[in-house]
Amino acid sequence: MENNGEKFVGGNFEMDNVLLARTLFGSSLAFHIIFATLGVGLTFMILIAEIIRLVTKDEDYGLLAKRWTKGVAILLGVAIPSGTIVGVMIALLFPGFIEVVGQVIALPFAMRFLLFFVEALFLSIYIYAASRLSATMRIISVFFVALGATASAVLITNVQAWMNTPTGFNVAENGQIVDVQPWQAVLNPAFSYTAVHVVSSAYMTTAFVVVSVAAYRLLKSNLTAREVSYYKKGLMIALVLGAATAIWTGSTGHKAAVGLHNYVPVKLAAAEGLFETQSNAPLAILGTPDPDANRVVGGLELPGLLSWLATGSTDGVVIGLNEFPREDWPPLFVHALFNVMVGIGTLLIGLSVGALGYWFIKRKKVPLPSWLLIALVPSGAFALIGMETGWIFACIGRQPWTIMNFQRTADAATASGNLGFIFVLFISLYLLLLVLTALVMRYYFQRNTLAKEFNVTPSM
Repeated sequence: MENNGEKFVGGNFEMDNVLLARTLFGSSLAFHIIFATLGVGLTFMILIAEIIRLVTKDEDYGLLAKRWTKGVAILLGVAIPSGTIVGVMIALLFPGFIEVVGQVIALPFAMRFLLFFVEALFLSIYIYAASRLSATMRIISVFFVALGATASAVLITNVQAWMNTPTGFNVAENGQIVDVQPWQAVLNPAFSYTAVHVVSSAYMTTAFVVVSVAAYRLLKSNLTAREVSYYKKGLMIALVLGAATAIWTGSTGHKAAVGLHNYVPVKLAAAEGLFETQSNAPLAILGTPDPDANRVVGGLELPGLLSWLATGSTDGVVIGLNEFPREDWPPLFVHALFNVMVGIGTLLIGLSVGALGYWFIKRKKVPLPSWLLIALVPSGAFALIGMETGWIFACIGRQPWTIMNFQRTADAATASGNLGFIFVLFISLYLLLLVLTALVMRYYFQRNTLAKEFNVTPSM
């Protein structure tokens, strides 16, 4: 095996290099997405807290907004450089992809720079001038922060959606890209349902992380009555938002599945382990897709449910994997990823709705029962796992394509070597940053306790 400067001779080595490129970029994105997601969701929760503060005149909500803002500032300290790394990674690891993106769908990247400016400007105003702003101006400032963060996520999602349903260009006989229509590329068929699903899942994930923190703090036995009241208010905001957005995410996930049926049927077939095209197609829960058996082995099949979810009728026809060449199939383990994602989403809906129901029925019960708080503590971890699993499914479910039915990942990836060393280096860096972020969070909130905060007027 040798490198001739353009491609590797020897299929196994080429496959290894492509896999390393995918793994390196995937690990970078998985790390960044944690901080980006929490940044999007927390700014929205700060906006909610500020509105409640204005309506109720309760300064505890202003304090919630203040402390969440400090968390956002710390998270941005990692999100911005890790996002820069992701941008550099994709350019270096997949130069073939960047060549196409630069010609067809560079518009979202350009628009994102403007949104970064808006977000940073109003976040600075909110942090440093909050004490001199009226309540209304505080809300306006944080509204633009939340708008900038959410819109940035939408624009990045736009490129991901385009990779699944590429539009806005044609290819000449010589292979050159022609007739580029940037707005048609931006408004690709998958954009609407993908963007809404990403936003709803970001809000949901963040809400359950806050639920976890508040529930954990309420389990402490040495809290004062004022501290208990404060954490219960934060828990209530997060639980209501978590329940609403979990249900919303389930709805947008259903629309995304319908979109896969209409535009990327091979991805839906792999997600469900469906091999034969059929009406009354079953929904397979758990199990392992077996190409030799032509079915999911060891799973629970619910007859007709997949057809109903994809088409609105149990008589609807769902396309199976056997309609596509075997080399175009996604890895079949995406079925497990899909099950984990949907299973966690269902669990979070049940947990949050059940907790709210109990809370409202027993709302005079003080303190909240330990068993309920203990059940809520792991919800943030589950939400993060579900979010990461969803992104992994979205990317791996598109393989072996980088741009669906246009550019294979093997053709987009770099032919450079030494990716193994770079992979180990960056994984070590990400682990270090995770530890440092946790330590900085702990240091800040231990030095700035609630007891101290209660003695000052909430301000940034």
